[in-house]
Amino acid sequence: MSRTVEERIDLTVNWLREQVENSGTKGLVVGLSGGIDSSVVAFLIKKAFPENSVGVIMPCKSNEKDKEDAIQVAEAAGIEHIVVDLTTEQDDLLIKVCGELGNKGHDIDANRRLADANLRARMRMSTLYAVANSLSYLVVGTDNAAEVYTGYFTKYGDGGVDIIPIANLPKREVYEWARYLGVPQTVLDRPPSAGLWEGQTDENEMGTTYDMIDALVEGKEIPKEHRDIIERLHKLTEHKRKMPPAPPKFD
Repeated sequence: MSRTVEERIDLTVNWLREQVENSGTKGLVVGLSGGIDSSVVAFLIKKAFPENSVGVIMPCKSNEKDKEDAIQVAEAAGIEHIVVDLTTEQDDLLIKVCGELGNKGHDIDANRRLADANLRARMRMSTLYAVANSLSYLVVGTDNAAEVYTGYFTKYGDGGVDIIPIANLPKREVYEWARYLGVPQTVLDRPPSAGLWEGQTDENEMGTTYDMIDALVEGKEIPKEHRDIIERLHKLTEHKRKMPPAPPKFD
């Protein structure tokens, strides 16, 4: 007989405590985007460490609504939170990098949006580790099973974490957990988005749906056009799920 949502949440909370104990750290930190995945993780880490958990809200050329939703989540979870606006720092760094490349004659316009988006994710992760190192905490990731399978995360950005408590959860179960935990309805109603640029949504960018990815990961049959997209994403992002390659020893 399968476990209830409550039982699985309790087991995950215990697992979080074990990870902290085994690592010799003191607590947990998560980045709060105002989205469903980070909201669920915020509630989980608050349950695991009521006095030693922090949510970090990191606006970076972001929609103000993201910040408002993230604060609402933090208040609903009762988790301590801080706001670190990275807009100026990210913009300055991007301008410097692109300026130096432009001075060397490189054409960077075609990839500028990708560089911009991934730099946001990587600066956010650097910020989380600055917080984590300061407090002797672990950085908690927010990727679900569909995102892990398709590689829908930034390498060394939101993918650069210490532990990932919802990595085995299909997206639909993330919503089940969110409703059980008490995540605000405004977050439940939001279309999933990494917030990397205005109007961006996960499903539009991937070209398929979370329902389709969940079904494939669970071993169910799905239409060929969706299977082809998902398997292509899985193959292209294999490097994200492995340590960087190294050559053999040349004795």
